[in-house]
Amino acid sequence: SFCKSNHFGGVSMKVKNHTRPHQTQMEGFFEGDTKTPIAMLNLLKFKKKAEYEDGRETDLTGKEAYSIYGQEVTKHLAKIGGKLVFGGKISRLMIGEVEDLWDSVAIAQYPSRKAMLEMLMDPDYQKSEAHRAAGLEGQLNIEIKEGDL
Repeated sequence: SFCKSNHFGGVSMKVKNHTRPHQTQMEGFFEGDTKTPIAMLNLLKFKKKAEYEDGRETDLTGKEAYSIYGQEVTKHLAKIGGKLVFGGKISRLMIGEVEDLWDSVAIAQYPSRKAMLEMLMDPDYQKSEAHRAAGLEGQLNIEIKEGDL
């Protein structure tokens, strides 16, 4: 994971990217409404060279490993009624200041938290997740509920 401290209009904001949620975040995922549709905004930072947790040798870059995951996850999303809404490379920062930009962004839509959890627990998805973990240096994964701004 990597950590940045940013200052916005005199307000300090610390940003810590991780590749997996910590315990409090997972506990929060199970609380409250698990039936309302959600979207997940993913801000992605890739490793220069992919590193697989099982120690396999690879010549893939982090971006290439994550791209394998990206292709496979669209099928996993479809199985649970979800979809990839948007994805792309971050080109520049329009407003604000950060020390380092994320590399890419992806927005996935899920019918519910329950459906997302069903996907995450699927053994086929977990095989694909190896490419995600190999490619990511870190990410911010932001849950969004549709509604008022």
